[in-house]
Amino acid sequence: MSNPTHIDVTTGNRTSPIVIGEGLSDELGPLLDRHGVGARRFIVSNPVVWRLHGERLRVALGGGDPILLPDGERFKNLQSVSKIYEPLIRANADRGSTIIAVGGGVVGDTAGFAAATFLRGVAVVHVPTTLLAQVDSSIGGKVGVNHALGKNLIGAFHQPALVVIDPALLKTLPRREFRSGLYEVVKYGVISSRELFDRLNADTKALFAKDGRALVPAIVESCRIKADVVSKDERESGLRRILNYGHTVGHALEAVTNYRRFRHGEAIALGMLAAADLAVARGALAERERQALAQLIAKLGPLPSVADLSIPEILEAMRRDKKVVNGRLHFVIAIEIGATMTVDDVTEDELRAVLVRLGLKG
Repeated sequence: MSNPTHIDVTTGNRTSPIVIGEGLSDELGPLLDRHGVGARRFIVSNPVVWRLHGERLRVALGGGDPILLPDGERFKNLQSVSKIYEPLIRANADRGSTIIAVGGGVVGDTAGFAAATFLRGVAVVHVPTTLLAQVDSSIGGKVGVNHALGKNLIGAFHQPALVVIDPALLKTLPRREFRSGLYEVVKYGVISSRELFDRLNADTKALFAKDGRALVPAIVESCRIKADVVSKDERESGLRRILNYGHTVGHALEAVTNYRRFRHGEAIALGMLAAADLAVARGALAERERQALAQLIAKLGPLPSVADLSIPEILEAMRRDKKVVNGRLHFVIAIEIGATMTVDDVTEDELRAVLVRLGLKG
């Protein structure tokens, strides 16, 4: 294993370390020991992930049976949180215990919310096994679950004791899931790094081949961007809103399809296209920049159809979004590749026009 990369998320008086390196999952037990993680460790995963990676992780952690949650975004709910609480209570877990979340964003968000609320807070360690979780959801302390009426409406801020990112775990990731994560990397390029955006364009073939020479730098850069933003604004009072680029429309698309049609990154890709279209219509973004984004998203692969979705339903879901503050929807738009701004005066007519151009039905 080559020397891992260390990135710190510093919020208030605490530091949440991220460690990135090929093969780190094989050293998980000693790594947790070195970072002072409590000896009573409860693994939370899902059957798909555990079938693929369970044996090596069980060896790395010195044994133990996991708490397994159903696989899929539609199971990111309070019922799944209860499935974590019960074995913790039966095992007499205390405030020195640690939950180790092994999986993608659904496992990480659900297990993280259980950790934030069990005994009013126990430690959580994230071992993300999808690209999307490695570059986004495992970092920054946002944990939570969905409600039938909206995504991530029930949640908390709970910084992890440690995030262990092993790109080798992505080798078993299906192409569609991997592509979903790449859309989030595109987001980081749009909001903060033209260089990252251009590298994604140049390295597309190598990324899909999961070539570490292209993949690891993309993961590291994405993590650095998010860590920097979260360190400056943990609770999304200002700067952290830029991480929601593409999420306003994206979350609404997920909610109205009951979290079954879209992978999260796919919904965000459609949301980014909508946000870029809105920015061009407002004169904030050059058409050539919108085209560059659209071309990169298209290059990464096909997106699910939205042609049968109803614009009124999407607008209603957006009104319930957690980015609505005092009745005003905060909408992130790009002003160029690598820079954004947040506006709170987007009209329903503007949104309707954007959704029509995205392909939705009136």
